[in-house]
Amino acid sequence: MEDILNLIQKEQDRQNNGIELIASENYASKNVRAMCASILTNKYAEGYPGRRYYGGCEFVDEIERIAIREVCDLFGCEFANVQPHSGSQANAAAYRALMPEGGKVLSLVLNDGGHLTHGSPVSFSSHMYTFVHYPLDKDGRLNYDSLRQIALEEKPNVILSGYSAFPYEIDFKKIREICDEVHALMMVDMAHIAGLIAAKKHMSPIPYADIVTSTTHKTLRGPRGGIILTNNPDLIKKINSAVFPFYQGGPLEHIIAAKAVCFKEAHTEAFKEYVASLMANTKKCAQTLKELGAIATDTDNHLFLLNTLDSFGLTGKEAQQKLEDIGVTTNKNMIPGDKLSPKETSGLRIGFAAVTTRGCTLDDASRIAKLIYDYLKGNINQEEAKDIVKSIVSSWKEIQEI
Repeated sequence: MEDILNLIQKEQDRQNNGIELIASENYASKNVRAMCASILTNKYAEGYPGRRYYGGCEFVDEIERIAIREVCDLFGCEFANVQPHSGSQANAAAYRALMPEGGKVLSLVLNDGGHLTHGSPVSFSSHMYTFVHYPLDKDGRLNYDSLRQIALEEKPNVILSGYSAFPYEIDFKKIREICDEVHALMMVDMAHIAGLIAAKKHMSPIPYADIVTSTTHKTLRGPRGGIILTNNPDLIKKINSAVFPFYQGGPLEHIIAAKAVCFKEAHTEAFKEYVASLMANTKKCAQTLKELGAIATDTDNHLFLLNTLDSFGLTGKEAQQKLEDIGVTTNKNMIPGDKLSPKETSGLRIGFAAVTTRGCTLDDASRIAKLIYDYLKGNINQEEAKDIVKSIVSSWKEIQEI
């Protein structure tokens, strides 16, 4: 066990000493982590509260009921399934519930910010369903008129919105209107913006969508896992059957307990203040990079895209590696109209969810932007950049104290 403990310590040091800018990562609280490490991991509980296939479930039943109650209260919905092990499994179950015999889904062009489960050829989604796509405008924004026209032509069974690399607010009401016009069901994957929606800093899809899926570990700051929400009493039955027994066996009750804690935490004023700071930090970094001369998108949420190819003559892959060498973690990402492959990309996706949890300020966000610009531009060397990273993180909370 010692070798694993040593590696965990190294990972803790990496997280404490670095600047985490991967938009899909965050730091869970001590209370959330305590649930993940609890004795609930020992309990098998196939089925649902009150309807298990194993005995001894009276206490995990109540924990799961609390998680369902808390998430419904947090997002203002009627029904929830808190058992999906991941966002991908939540999406699989949602597709199954909406299209049990298969069907056509209209989703965003993958290179413009869609997720693998939104129809990628390497994902189960494209093998089990027919996907057609709508693009972003040249300015990288959603064109609802274009979406409507494609929907009228394609007549999809489901229109999917919610993205993994889209920096602007989504108008779910307009998408609902398009769905109604073409007689399509509406699905929203809010994995990236769930925390913003919980804090009422982004339009909620709940009043408009037939099904909403999400992860719990991004802007929600919970454990790694998924959820499915709906207001439809018939759909929740199909959702539950799609999760168990169709796609999953025993639920992870220790993770469900951690989800319940994270939903409670997201209901606090402190969480709302966190989300406001997160959005402000993201905007500050993007603006500063543009003021310095880099090409970056604007942002309405927790992330933005940086065009590294045109700004620094570096592919996203090259920029990601250079930044990782100084302790700044990002991920390469396609940008709208990208001519490079997903293995190379022309840009980076940059997000502030994790660093804001640690205590990143507006001044820090500005310093991070200047660090990225100067280092990728060659204005400072690696040792100088490492010293700046050390200076920035020196005032932040350590991971284990969050």
